[in-house]
Amino acid sequence: MSGGGSRGDADEESSPMGLKVAYVPDEAIEKDAQALLGAYARARGMPIEAPIPIEDIIEKHLKIGIELDDTHRLFGVPRSGIGLEPDILGAIFFDQKRIVIDESLDPDANPAKEGRYRYTAAHEVGHWQLHRTLFGKDPAQTSLLDTNPAPSVVCRSSQAKERIEFQADLYASCLLLPRNLVFALWDEAFPDRKQRVLQPATPIDHPFIEITRFECRIPGVESKETDDQALDSFAKPFAEKFLVSSIAMRIRLERLGLLHRTVPLQRLLAPGA
Repeated sequence: MSGGGSRGDADEESSPMGLKVAYVPDEAIEKDAQALLGAYARARGMPIEAPIPIEDIIEKHLKIGIELDDTHRLFGVPRSGIGLEPDILGAIFFDQKRIVIDESLDPDANPAKEGRYRYTAAHEVGHWQLHRTLFGKDPAQTSLLDTNPAPSVVCRSSQAKERIEFQADLYASCLLLPRNLVFALWDEAFPDRKQRVLQPATPIDHPFIEITRFECRIPGVESKETDDQALDSFAKPFAEKFLVSSIAMRIRLERLGLLHRTVPLQRLLAPGA
């Protein structure tokens, strides 16, 4: 799959690199991720289980190398922001079949970053699967003597809303959190199979199980979880199973319709809901 699902020039968006990135339906992106997992499972002769072996898929199945480096130094971009967090999390060189991930995400040196490292790696796979045909080989740009070729795609957190990055993010989510495995784990955790919703501020009738926010009950101290904090806390046990961040897990559960921050309006309006 590479840029399929286009609905014409009107549905193309220019990337930060000036490339025309076609619209691709979410379902098509998920289908491609499932096909990659299926091909990997057949090649390895083993079923897909959580956590998804993303490094094995990249290095042994796709034959793409993974490196850790200081991406800002590598690409000559100063770090900025609170705590000098990296803006450039990763990059991919299509011609060289090479992925570079910022060294701050090294899971061996920073175990707390493992989820982010895995997601960044899967994000680059999304670029490989969806976008590599957008980059036509230009003999004038590279040669055997070029010791510092430019990356095909540089992934910056500040450009997360760009279509090319959104598509790669969705691919990463579908690859690391396959629908069937998420639903299986949900059914295991909740035999009632009911969807969960954050407890509404005003009580209303609905068919879901409510999630309550944590409240600090120390005298003189008033503190309550935000919506995101409560939902991320709920998603954490699932995230640990899949070795992803709580945020990535929460977003996937929301997209699959298992977790809601508000009661879906259509369920309130539906007869007999």
